[in-house]
Amino acid sequence: MSQPIQAENTGATLDRPFEPEIQQPRRGHPKGLWVLFGTEMWERFNFYGMRALLTLFLVNALMMQEGRVSEIYGAFLGLCYLTPMLGGFIADKYLGNRNCIILGGSLMAIGQFLLFTSASIFDSSVETATTVMWIALGVIIFGNGFFKPNISSMVGSLYPKQEKTKLDSAFTIFYMGINVGAFLGQFICPIVGDVKDAGGVRDIHAFKWGFLAAALAMVVGTITFFVLKNKYVVTPEGRPIGGLPSKAEASDFEEGEAQKAHFTPAALAIAVVALVGLGCLFHFAFGQNVIYSLIYASGLTLAGLILSDKSLTKVETSRIWVIYIVSFFIIFFWAAFEQAGSSLTFIADNQTDRNFLGWDIPPSMVQIFNGLFVVALAVPFSILWDKMRAKNAEPVAPMKQAFGLLLIALSYFIIANNVKDLGTSGMLAVKWLILLYLIQTCGELCLSPIGLSLVGKLSPKRFASLLYGVFFLSNASGYALAGKLGSILPPTGDKFKKAQELGIDLQGVLDKTVTATAEQLKLLKDNQIISEYPTFAGFQIQNLYEFFMVFVVLCGVAAVILMAITPKLKKMMHGVK
Repeated sequence: MSQPIQAENTGATLDRPFEPEIQQPRRGHPKGLWVLFGTEMWERFNFYGMRALLTLFLVNALMMQEGRVSEIYGAFLGLCYLTPMLGGFIADKYLGNRNCIILGGSLMAIGQFLLFTSASIFDSSVETATTVMWIALGVIIFGNGFFKPNISSMVGSLYPKQEKTKLDSAFTIFYMGINVGAFLGQFICPIVGDVKDAGGVRDIHAFKWGFLAAALAMVVGTITFFVLKNKYVVTPEGRPIGGLPSKAEASDFEEGEAQKAHFTPAALAIAVVALVGLGCLFHFAFGQNVIYSLIYASGLTLAGLILSDKSLTKVETSRIWVIYIVSFFIIFFWAAFEQAGSSLTFIADNQTDRNFLGWDIPPSMVQIFNGLFVVALAVPFSILWDKMRAKNAEPVAPMKQAFGLLLIALSYFIIANNVKDLGTSGMLAVKWLILLYLIQTCGELCLSPIGLSLVGKLSPKRFASLLYGVFFLSNASGYALAGKLGSILPPTGDKFKKAQELGIDLQGVLDKTVTATAEQLKLLKDNQIISEYPTFAGFQIQNLYEFFMVFVVLCGVAAVILMAITPKLKKMMHGVK
C-alpha cells in the first residue's frame, strides 16, 4: 500500500483531517501589540493634550472659578471612566472590541472639534461657547467609554494561555505607548494653545489651536487602527481578535469555561434598584453631587451584578473579588495622581518659578514630565519585572500596586515640606514639581499597567471587557475624589496679590480678623477669589502644606493596608502570578 501524501509544511495528511499542533510560546511580542500601541498613543495625545488645556481654558476664557473648575474636571474624568462600563457591555454583548474602538475614536475626534469651536466663539458669546463646551465634553465622555476598555481587553486577547506570563511586560510596553502620546500631547498642545507674551499675559484665543491639534491626533489614531487591524490584530493562528461576539469560537475560551454570562431577570431588577438606592444614599446622605453619586453607585452595582452570574465557578468568583479589592485601593492613587490637571496646574501657573535651564515652561506643560518619565522608564521597569520573574523574586501584583501608593505618598510628603515656608508671596521652584512627577511616575508604573495586566489574567473571557469597565470605574471614582480634593486648594499667592490690588486684606478675611463688606465679597467672587478657607473632613485647609499632607495620609494608609492583605489576595488568585 502506498504511503499517504504529506501535505506541505502542516504535518497533515490527505486521508485524515488536519490537527493543528500545540502552539509554542513566541519569543517576542506579537505585531498586533504595536498596532494597539500606536492607536492608544494617538488617542492619549488627544486626551492628555486636551486635558493640559481644559482647566486653564475654563478659568481664563469661560471665566469660571478655580474651585468649580476642579469639580468639573473631576466629574469629567470620572464620567470618562464610568462609560467604559457601558462600552465594555456593548462590546461583549453586541458590537465586539474592534467596532467599539472605531466608534469611540470617531466620537472623541468629534468632541475635540467641538472644543475647538467653543474656543473659537467665546469672544462673541461666552454662553454659547459654554454650551458647546458641555456638548463637547459629553461626546468625548461617550467616545472614551467605547474606546478605553476595548483596546485594553484586546491587548490581553493577543496572548494565548501559555503566554499569559508576558502580560505584565506587554502592558508595560502598551503603557509606554500611552505615555508617548501623553508626552506629545502635553508638549504640542500647550506650545500652540497656552501662549503668553513677553509680559506674561496669556493669549486666551490660542486655546483653540491646542484643541484642534488634539482632534487631528484622534483622527490619525482611528485611521491607523482601521487600516492595520485585519493584518496584525489577530491570534497566532491568524483569526481576527475582537470581532463580533456572535462569531466567537469555543477555542477562544479556557477549557470548561462558560462562553456567555447568565444574568437572571431578578438580578437585573435588583441591580437597577441598587443603582437608584445607592445613588440617592451618596447624594442625600453623603452630600455628593449627582455625577459623583452616579459614579460611586455604578461601581458598586456593576460589581454586584457580575457576582450574581450563576455560571461563575468558585475560583472565578475568588479572582473577581481580587480585582474588586485592588480596584478600591487604586481609587486613592488616582485621587492624588490626577491633581496634575487641576490643583498642580493652578499652583504651576500661580505660585511657581517655572524657569528651567533658562526656559520659562508654560504652566500647562509642567505635567509633561510625567509622560516623559514614563517613556524613559517603561522599558527598564518591564526588564526589571522580567529579571525578577526569572529569579522567582517578582512581587505579586497587589504588592507592586502597594509600592505605587507608597511612592505617591512620598512625592507629596517631599513637596509638602518644600511649600511649608512659602507663605503667600514665595515661589516654589519648578524642580520640586519635576521631582514630584518623577516619583509619581515610578509609582504609576508599579500600579497602572500592572492593574491592567491583572484584570487580563484574572478575568473570565466572557466578562473581560466588562471587568475592564469595572476596573476603570475605580479610576472614575478616583477622578471624582480628585475633583473634590482639588476643590479644597487654598488661595495661592496670586490671589493675595490680586486682593491687595483691590484694596482687600484677604488674609484678614480668611482668618476672620477682618469683616469684608458685601461690595468686597462681590469683588472677590468676580475675580475668582474665595473668601473662606476650604474644609476637608471637618478640617480647615489653610495653606499648601496642609493641602499636600491630605494626599500623604490617604495614600500612605492605603499602601500599608494593601501590603498587609496581599498574602490573602495571593491565595485568592489561585496560582495567577
